[in-house]
Amino acid sequence: MNTTTDTSTGPAGSSQPDIQEATQAGGNSLTPDGQWAEELKELATRREQAAAMGGPESLAKLKSRGIMNARERLATLLDADTFRELGRITGKGKYDKEGYFQGLSPVNAIIGSGKIEGRKVVVSADDYTIRAGSSEATISDKWIYAERMALDLRLPMIRLVDTAGGSVKLLEQSGHSKIPGYPNWPVTQLLKTVPVVGVALGACAGLGAVKVLMSHFSVMVRDQSQVFAAGPPVVKQAYGIEIDKNALGGYKVHRRSALVHNEAESETDAFEQVRRFLSYLPRHSATYARRIRSGDPVDRADDWLKDAIPRDRRKVYDPRKILRSIFDEGSVFEIGRYQAGSCITALARLDGYPVGVLCSDPRVAGGAMTITSAWKMERHVKMCDTFGLPVINLVDQPGNATGPEAELQGTLLGAVRVLSTIEEVKVPWVSIVMRRAFGMAGGLHAPKYFPHLIHRFGWPSARWGSIPIEGGVAAAYRKEIAEAPDPVEARDELEAYYHRIASPFRTAERFMMLDIIDPRETRAVLCDWVEDAWEAMCAKAPKMSEAHPYDMPV
Repeated sequence: MNTTTDTSTGPAGSSQPDIQEATQAGGNSLTPDGQWAEELKELATRREQAAAMGGPESLAKLKSRGIMNARERLATLLDADTFRELGRITGKGKYDKEGYFQGLSPVNAIIGSGKIEGRKVVVSADDYTIRAGSSEATISDKWIYAERMALDLRLPMIRLVDTAGGSVKLLEQSGHSKIPGYPNWPVTQLLKTVPVVGVALGACAGLGAVKVLMSHFSVMVRDQSQVFAAGPPVVKQAYGIEIDKNALGGYKVHRRSALVHNEAESETDAFEQVRRFLSYLPRHSATYARRIRSGDPVDRADDWLKDAIPRDRRKVYDPRKILRSIFDEGSVFEIGRYQAGSCITALARLDGYPVGVLCSDPRVAGGAMTITSAWKMERHVKMCDTFGLPVINLVDQPGNATGPEAELQGTLLGAVRVLSTIEEVKVPWVSIVMRRAFGMAGGLHAPKYFPHLIHRFGWPSARWGSIPIEGGVAAAYRKEIAEAPDPVEARDELEAYYHRIASPFRTAERFMMLDIIDPRETRAVLCDWVEDAWEAMCAKAPKMSEAHPYDMPV
């Protein structure tokens, strides 16, 4: 509740703030004089009371918990002095019996535009100090306007979400119930057009959860934010379950659910992740992301890469170390690190060009495609395709996860969705098979149907086929192995024989693999490819490149 005192602008007089204090940051110095002095004084008062948010007591409570208020969050996220607020005096006014303004209780949604690294964005922030940021205790037209402006002006949309959702008490105030939904909210069209980011900064229930999830990138703060359909009181009423809000929808839950992409150690960390994420993307889907100057040589080759894959096929390795070696130094930004760990999804740069990255991790589920890793791969590929980022897939795929639990979860359906997704992409794609590409999931390492060009390379350590050699030998020679004097020796000899036949060099002999490369050549090969890939994309929309030269590669 706003605790500002009533300040009349009527004949009874009032104590008014200097209007200069209420002007936009970086704006002109204004004085309340001239023919419209009274109106300008009232404007200054309204702005001051709106800027006071929920009042000193509510703001102090947040500060005591070490949490930023909505305006501090905007100041931290955006470049200094770039926030231009819209709807600054939206709220509920109080008037005396003669119609003179007495005071303003501001709405709990703050919207406007600002800049991140010099690039314009639209922002919307929930003010928790007013009715706990309730999505129903607000004027929805205000935050929806921000979303529509982002769509209309083709600007990235950032939502700072901290809302308690709806409240049954509002029924009494309104005198009627509200049918759920916001018909003027262009949420699906927005996702097709501009980068959308959702930042969970508190308990995000109902609409708050939707705002976080309906995004290309979402991040939540550990032990501070939660995302759920409804909070603990509703869960207790519905199911009789006593549960803590973190146990219900905290970051540890969403590590498994994969609903929220990333987690942050603090609000500052969350905002830094937002800034970094947007640095790889264009302003909107009809133009191109920026290439930056890179001091990392394209022919850099780390010698240890030649032994990055262990000869012992039962041993694992660190794929993130390989990513750091291949892509521009310090450029790998991982999305969803703690979810569906058998598939790594990231953004990175090659010779300064932004790209989307997929990479297998054999340390989790053996690298197999699970239902959650399929979902993770699908949404990452869709985002890259929407915003014109070439895709690079580093492959070590043993196949779809198997067993009763995998079948019950519908893992094959997830793989089918991945197939449908990658066959519809329009961005250039290249795959590097590092170790394995087996079965249906192994075949999903790249688009493979016309008119796609199957551009793929293999390392000498790579093997592929309809089934892994070890499993295939065990199935096809079960009787022979069991009857052999030394079953282990017999099995090992058969596996060695079939591995010789399955040599990647034999596949390359038939031109079924474009080339087998030394792992140390990978960066140079990809840097050469990405330049051509980028030129091909730009050639498809030359008018757009002329319309937005500042977004084009340098």
